Amino acid sequence: QVQLVESGGGLVQAGGSLRLSCAASGRTFSSYAMGWFRQAPGKEREFVAAISRSGDSTYYATSVKGRFTISRDNAKNTVYLQMNSLKPEDTAVYYCTTRPIGSISVRPDEYDYWGQGTQVTVSS
Repeated sequence: QVQLVESGGGLVQAGGSLRLSCAASGRTFSSYAMGWFRQAPGKEREFVAAISRSGDSTYYATSVKGRFTISRDNAKNTVYLQMNSLKPEDTAVYYCTTRPIGSISVRPDEYDYWGQGTQVTVSS
């Protein structure tokens, strides 16, 4: 049983920072790519960032590139999303996800397990 548990969300002012964490269990963490998606009220879930199984390859949505950094610690079975220079439009529920192969994807249907989500709210 694969489990993904996100933490680190909260309320922050515009321009501030947050770091999200996602602890994974039930799968050989270092064998699989990981991703972060987000969903704002009334909008579809959208890709934010992804990282390959080794961490040597990352990819970002245009809207967050240069502000967000995805990383992973395979020894701790944890993936992180460092979010800097936050904007009100970053407000959403952020989801951690994993896919059954080691390479990156931006498509949510290519990921097979999802966390419960963590709320990020950025005030103006």
